[in-house]
This record gives sequence, C-alpha cells and structure tokens, in this order.
Amino acid sequence: MEFVERIGALATKVANQADAIVTEEATKNAFVMPFISTVLGYDVFDPLEVVPEYTADVGTKKGEKVDYAIMRDGEVQILIECKPSRGTLKIEHASQLFRYFAVTNARLAILTNGLVWQFFTDLDAPNRMDAKPFLVLDLLDVDDTLIPEIQKLSKSSFDLDSIINAAEELKYVGAIKRAIAAQFREPSDDWVKFFTSRVYDGSFTQRVREQFTALVAKASTQFLTESVNDRLKTALGAGIPMSEDQEEAVASEPVAERDLSRDTEIETTLEEIEAYQIVKAISCAVVKPHRITQRDSKSYFAVLLDDNNRKPIARLHFNTKQKYLGLLDADKTETRHPIDSIDEIYTYADVIREAVDRYA
Repeated sequence: MEFVERIGALATKVANQADAIVTEEATKNAFVMPFISTVLGYDVFDPLEVVPEYTADVGTKKGEKVDYAIMRDGEVQILIECKPSRGTLKIEHASQLFRYFAVTNARLAILTNGLVWQFFTDLDAPNRMDAKPFLVLDLLDVDDTLIPEIQKLSKSSFDLDSIINAAEELKYVGAIKRAIAAQFREPSDDWVKFFTSRVYDGSFTQRVREQFTALVAKASTQFLTESVNDRLKTALGAGIPMSEDQEEAVASEPVAERDLSRDTEIETTLEEIEAYQIVKAISCAVVKPHRITQRDSKSYFAVLLDDNNRKPIARLHFNTKQKYLGLLDADKTETRHPIDSIDEIYTYADVIREAVDRYA
C-alpha cells in the first residue's frame, strides 16, 4: 500500500470512529498507535524503535513521562504526547514535550489528539521547542501538499535534515493559509480596511466599517463561487453537449455560502462542489435540476435524488489523494471507481443516468 493510501485509510477510520473514542487510552489504541505503525512504519512492539511511556529525569521533575519516543540507532528522534480525541489541542498540553525536548537528542516533537497532529521543532532557538507547530495534519481534512513532508518521517524514508530545512517554509505557509481561511469566514477589521481603502475614498468611519464588513464577506464568497463556476464551465466545455436543463443546473445553482463554510467539522471542498455540479448536469438529462441534491459527511459527499438518502446517485470519496467516484447498482452495492480528475466523471454518465432513472 502506498504511503498516501495508508494515510487515507487511517483518515477514513478516524472519520468513522471519532465519535466513539472518549478517553486518552482509547485514542492511543485506535488512532495514535496505528499512525506510528501503519502510516510511519515503526514497530510499536519493538522497544528499539518505539518506547511507550518514555521517561527522562528533567531537573526537579523526576519520573515524568512522554507517551511515545521514536528511536533510531539508539537515539530519540521524535517525541509524541497524546491527548483525548474529544479535546482541543492547546500549547499548554505540551509541557512535558518542552522539557524533554531540551534534554534529549530529539529534533521533532508531536502533540496529537489522534485527529489533529501538530509537529514542532526548534526554529526559534536551538534545542528549545517552538511554541507554534511548523506543520499541522488534520486527519478529518487532509491537506495533500503535506503528505510528502510527513513521509520524510517514516521509517523507510526518514530524512530529518530535509524536513528541518523545510520546516520554516511549512510553518509560515501553513499559518498564512489558515489565516486566509479565517478571513474568508469572518473578516477582521484590518482585512476589511485593506480592501475598503482600495475602493472607497472616504474616511473609514464606524458606519463605513460596518457597511464594508458585510460587503467584503459577500465579495469573498462570490469570488470563490465564480472561480468554481468558471472551472466547471471549462470542464463541461470539454465534455458532452449540455441540454437546456443541464445548463439550468449549472446556472441556477451557484455554490451556496453554506457549502464554502469552514465553521463545522465537515468541510465541503470546492472540488466536491465542482464534481457535484457535473453529476447534477448529467442527471438533468432524466429529471429536473431541483430534484438533484447533495449531503456532505465526514466519510463521503453524497449526491441524492429528492434529498432522500435512500436514493443515492453517486458518492464522492475525495478525502484522500486518490479520489474515488462511488456508484451504486440496483441492490445499492457501491463500487468505487478511482479517478484522477473530476472530468473523468463524464465517462460514467450512462451509469449515473441509469441510477437516476431507477429512482425516477
């Protein structure tokens, strides 16, 4: 199994089981140990590779333990501190990591609740763990650009120098991406003022601030919507000709603001929306556009007829690097078809229309 597939398999497990895991020990058994063994490739039962409850006396703090230490050639390379999966990770949870980082040879430390993995090093001061992670991996919303960096920590591809050298760029690029996403969700005064000053010549009064806060939020959402629709039109232009109903499906339902929201645990991606629009356009050869709906979940994005989960048309499994289009037969048995591009959905147009026709 390829590295990206191993991460994808664990991400699916996390999405399916997260609600059932309530304690720290359960988090370790269900998510942390599989990440160390299945994803990174270390033998969790070999003390020469993985030491659980790793102890190193630190000043007056005697007998404190870090949950796991990953070893190479007899030296500690990575320290891991675990918290329950239902808890939000805070830097205050990393007190042992801070102390151990200074007295061991470790250059990397990980704070995790099994769902989110925060990776730390010593960019700010030698042998002193940074207060902010240089890389954050969320298994409920995997950023594919981070996978090559995570792979450098695996047993078969361990390359500490490479990941340390890339850490500064990863730290700031990741932080900037999260900051931009936060501004799209809820524009700050500085963000609003930045754009207002470029389109409005008057004074930035309280009334103007309130007016442009709503306008900047609306413009941001419309910008994303138009970007998605432009890409969709390009994709459709390369596919089969559209009927009037299919054109209506694309034109009449731009990406809704709720689909672009990142405020919930379920994150609907722009690519899922594009793929949904393609499935909808294909389906409109059989039924009216308004009957094709969608529901997103942690496991997959569903395209339904009449907003009825008993009438699934297709399922989009886009949470891993390898994307799958799930299609169901008359017995509702799903077959996953790997696709490299959402344009490949057109090759399954006949199967999609058959599914709609069965329910209609």
